[in-house]
Amino acid sequence: MNQFFANILTGINSLIGNYGWSMIIFTVLIKLLISPLDYKSRKSMRRIQDIQPMITKLQQKYGDDKEKLNRKMSELYRKEGVNPMSGCLPMLLSMPLLFIMFAAMRMVANTELAKQTIDLLVNGVQNNEGWLWIKNLWMPDSPFFGIVADQTNLTQIPADIWAKVFASLDEATVTALSGLGIDAANISGATIFPLLAETEAYKAEIALWHELPKLNLLITQMSIYAKPNGWFLLPLLACGTQFLMSATTQQQPAQPKAEGQPNTGAVMKYFFPVFSLIICSSSNAAFALYWVVSNLFAWAEQLVFNMMFKAQDQKRNAGNAVKEEDSIK
Repeated sequence: MNQFFANILTGINSLIGNYGWSMIIFTVLIKLLISPLDYKSRKSMRRIQDIQPMITKLQQKYGDDKEKLNRKMSELYRKEGVNPMSGCLPMLLSMPLLFIMFAAMRMVANTELAKQTIDLLVNGVQNNEGWLWIKNLWMPDSPFFGIVADQTNLTQIPADIWAKVFASLDEATVTALSGLGIDAANISGATIFPLLAETEAYKAEIALWHELPKLNLLITQMSIYAKPNGWFLLPLLACGTQFLMSATTQQQPAQPKAEGQPNTGAVMKYFFPVFSLIICSSSNAAFALYWVVSNLFAWAEQLVFNMMFKAQDQKRNAGNAVKEEDSIK
């Protein structure tokens, strides 16, 4: 399945010709695919929120008799046509799909970064995949990262990716690598980087990277590159859109919390934006782009769902009002 979704992304790129725009299209397609599951989940959770006052009354009335409370709760759910598990089931079904998509994106990113590194080693030129202000999508959008991968980036690429990339190389490139002592049996980030570090092309990039002084922080130092890969815009956008999405979610009716219970919703409202900033600041720009687009889609989706739910509530209330009038007559 990972390869299947990776093929979808590369197939889109073969038509578009740029992985940045391809990632946007890929993300929207996946989100549209799981949108019906999101709708069912949110509709079910909304119905549970609607009957929360009745649930609270039952808990207050039968709190000392758990067996009777459970029976009354089951009767309430049947009467209102609510399944308490129906809100979780669609989410559980969509999670494997999201994990597969993450793995597919990582597979494509590692493959493209390995190809770039081999090009730089053999030909002295790296064919970067740019997008708008970003020079190389397979490196983080940050002034603290250069365009070319370092030893850490290369050693994190799995062995099967290196083997697949090697199998796709043309004969001339394979011959050049063989002359450097690299073949299908020993190709890896650990064997590539020492050779790469000795090339004039890599040394030229290093010279550009460290023209600016290091940024001294309390516990570490960070290099600000004279030739940065990006300007930290995507991590900031990821943080901002995550906050926007969290704030929209917080506007929904919430279940009353017990006295003294911590307000986890308020904590999550700020935790996830900070988490997004941290993750996207160290991940490749393509992944950060996915994160931003995914957040924007989820925010727009929430607005659309809210309008649909509001219309459904109005229709249901109007129907209840008619029934009450008929009963009076």
